[in-house]
Amino acid sequence: MKRAAVTSRLMGLLLLAAVYPSAGFAQDTLQPYQLVRSLQLIQDRIAAGDHAAMPMQAKLLEMTDARLRAADAEDFKDPRNFRALLVYGMSGGNPSTVEAAVSRANPVDAQDLSIAKGVINYLVGRPAGAIEVLKPIDPMTLPSDLGAFVALVKGSLMATDDPAAALTLLDEAKLLSPGTLVEEAALRRSVGIAAAQGDAARFALTSTQYVERYLYSPYASQFADSFVSGVIALHMSISQDKLADITSMMDPEREKVIYLRIARRAAIDGLSELSAFASARAQGRDGNTNQGDPRAQLYSSLSTVTSDTIEDVRTKLGKIDRSRLSDGDRALLDAAQAIAGEVVAPPASLPAANTAPATVAPRSETEVTATQAADEAGLPPVEGAVSEQPAVAPSAAAPAAPSAPAPSAPSATVLPASAPATPASPDTNDPTDAAMMKTRRQLDLIDQMLGAAPK
Repeated sequence: MKRAAVTSRLMGLLLLAAVYPSAGFAQDTLQPYQLVRSLQLIQDRIAAGDHAAMPMQAKLLEMTDARLRAADAEDFKDPRNFRALLVYGMSGGNPSTVEAAVSRANPVDAQDLSIAKGVINYLVGRPAGAIEVLKPIDPMTLPSDLGAFVALVKGSLMATDDPAAALTLLDEAKLLSPGTLVEEAALRRSVGIAAAQGDAARFALTSTQYVERYLYSPYASQFADSFVSGVIALHMSISQDKLADITSMMDPEREKVIYLRIARRAAIDGLSELSAFASARAQGRDGNTNQGDPRAQLYSSLSTVTSDTIEDVRTKLGKIDRSRLSDGDRALLDAAQAIAGEVVAPPASLPAANTAPATVAPRSETEVTATQAADEAGLPPVEGAVSEQPAVAPSAAAPAAPSAPAPSAPSATVLPASAPATPASPDTNDPTDAAMMKTRRQLDLIDQMLGAAPK
């Protein structure tokens, strides 16, 4: 009730501020801590999904900035106003306003001064200076309104150098300020850090909490980026059932978009099982909602390109409406159709049966790409043709010829005992060698297309 009363009063103030000059009105009516508290209430509503409150946030930031620029040393004798100044800075405030107000406030408490310096360094883009002065400060010993923001800032700054400590600080931020924009930001950042750390349990927990509480936040797109990347990175550690549990809390449209993004990334990274699962889920909870979505058709095709299904996949790819795909997805479609065409293309005419086949030397691990089938069938490698991009559909390769046994590991090709240590140089005048080199160049070009496709 108290929060509702404050919010109602704020609405009245904003209506009056539209008529009277905002700076003078705010200066005569409210103390800095009152304005900052009102700002936090609006930001909490935004985090919960009230996008209509965003213009009110802009107006409040303007009013608060004017009030703090006019504040003098007498105003900052009230510790609530000084804490409000720091919270304002960490809530998206103007760095120059904070710096000027701190100089007028002239805090005598060493800890207050350290926090002020840390906030200023953070706002002006000096993270090393910020963490140096903030590191000794324990957020749990501060008033909760200030401590939550300090924990959030410290956790964000330490995410790269000390991710374990960063996750602890973000947990403290959530504990000190539940149901607020601080918690929303702490959960969102924890998702990315947990994925980078390979902590599947924490990733799943924080993702679940975010979807439950802040799915409609205007910052949810950042969560979606971290979530999709985390699912790809942790695909061996997170079960499909757990993934489905998390996404089932989303509305159908958001769930569809998430699964389309996962399917695309998984297809590009060669994670066929995950791509197939995500493509199927993108079709809709009832299995029929999005059957006509060309993206789902494309990604599911990429995940099922095998020598047994290649004709069906080629037919499916040919029916996809290119006009409804993005430029990047059209490039993927072109690459998939090119690969499928190479798989089913008839072999080039061979010379007399007594012509000796070219030999193949062992390849390095980075040379194993979408052309693996061609390599294993005995095609000579092109000098310097190396791709680090995983194949979109490694299973699309043609089966190895009986005379060329499959390699026992992707980084080596099995050679006959009598084979020389180096490959025979291809004869550019020989029609067989020329055909093989042309095919290899085409496949390498497809690899480059896939590697350049945005993820």
